[in-house]
Amino acid sequence: MKIQIHTRNSELAEDFREIAEEKLNSMERFGVVIDRVEVEVLHETNPRQGKHSHRVVLTSHGSGPLLRAEGAEFNNLAAFDAAIKVFALQIRKIHEKSKDYNRETLRNKEVI
Repeated sequence: MKIQIHTRNSELAEDFREIAEEKLNSMERFGVVIDRVEVEVLHETNPRQGKHSHRVVLTSHGSGPLLRAEGAEFNNLAAFDAAIKVFALQIRKIHEKSKDYNRETLRNKEVI
């Protein structure tokens, strides 16, 4: 999975890229095909935004489904955590839909 990080009116923390790559790469365990994820970090300069002045938008691209998640919090890492929770929930739903619940197991077979 390729990860692209864009910023607007914001400076990233030194460890933000490493944390983002680690958490996004852990989403591969669900087996959903995602070629590229764009991470967009925005900072709203309006003082009335207050605790929600930092926004992170995650967008997936590729042969799999299109996923988009947003998070707004008081700093970039907290906003990323909020967005990754929504992103993980969407991936989990897709993974659950692709499971085959009608497969035959020992419990499902009839004893003759």
